[in-house]
Amino acid sequence: MRNRSALHFVLIIGIANFFADFTYEGARGIIGPFLGSLGASAATVGFVAGLGELMGYGLRSVSGYFADRSHRHWAFAFFGYAINMFAVPALALSKQWPLAASLVVSERIGRGIRKPTVEAMLSYAGRSIGAGWVFGLNEALDQAGATIGPLLMALVLYLHGGYRTGFGILLIPALLCLATLVLARLLHPRPHELEEGAGHTFATANLKQTYWIYFVAGALLAAGFADFALIGFHFQKANVMPGNLIPVFYAVAMAASALASIPLGRLFDRLGPNVSLFAFLISAVAAPFIFLGASAFALVGMIFLGSRDERSGIAVSSDAYRRYSTAETKHGFWLV
Repeated sequence: MRNRSALHFVLIIGIANFFADFTYEGARGIIGPFLGSLGASAATVGFVAGLGELMGYGLRSVSGYFADRSHRHWAFAFFGYAINMFAVPALALSKQWPLAASLVVSERIGRGIRKPTVEAMLSYAGRSIGAGWVFGLNEALDQAGATIGPLLMALVLYLHGGYRTGFGILLIPALLCLATLVLARLLHPRPHELEEGAGHTFATANLKQTYWIYFVAGALLAAGFADFALIGFHFQKANVMPGNLIPVFYAVAMAASALASIPLGRLFDRLGPNVSLFAFLISAVAAPFIFLGASAFALVGMIFLGSRDERSGIAVSSDAYRRYSTAETKHGFWLV
């Protein structure tokens, strides 16, 4: 019974994340060219994308800490999702790049607020049905939405709808995401009970040295990758491809990630976290293909990039979570 309930929770959160990724990944497929159309330079686009990621990741430890202290994990999840979702369709109202840039950063902030809580709630189910399977399944649903969203934006541009029309349409999956999250809250108000041997005491404990090695490694890996806002801006300015194909190339990367996520999760449960090293090695060669080649090479680069979703290290993350976190540090752990 516990296993069935855990799987049900993972599926409903996965559906919510499907609509979430549909929304903000659909926007990310066109945000670089959109900022460029408003007069932003390449330096500005790169700075905005980097600032958004910095704020989003930096807030994870903060939101995780206060979620633990207040025990209001669902409240933090709803607050973060609301910012994350509504910032995207609001881009349709932007007529100058500074306002659009602030919404791009706000979207990342919202994601940073809700991410630790949601991932930690999923980890409770992982103790019952397998951590790799839980995060792999959720990632597959995530990336399915992340594939369809950019493809829809490509269709909008192909039909000459324009960027603002695309952002406005994304209000629909944003609302569906929040509605699904409400249903998840009603059906599973206490997700920690999904964990075998539940009965947490939230005692403070120090993170081990291995955690900090993992932390530094994750930071170095992230420093080596360009955000797609800058990649899309490059595709447009260098005329690598027609503008309406830019989100299609982004969808290719998301599809590659979706196809790899469940096998990676299953391999983790069987073989351990070292299976993710293969994905990192492949993705390390993505940048030369993307920035130095023509459209065919760029397509190959996007496939390689897709193997490096932020959770292409699903196996590593779930294993490190289990080994190096405690009930008190669960949510703050996801700063990595």
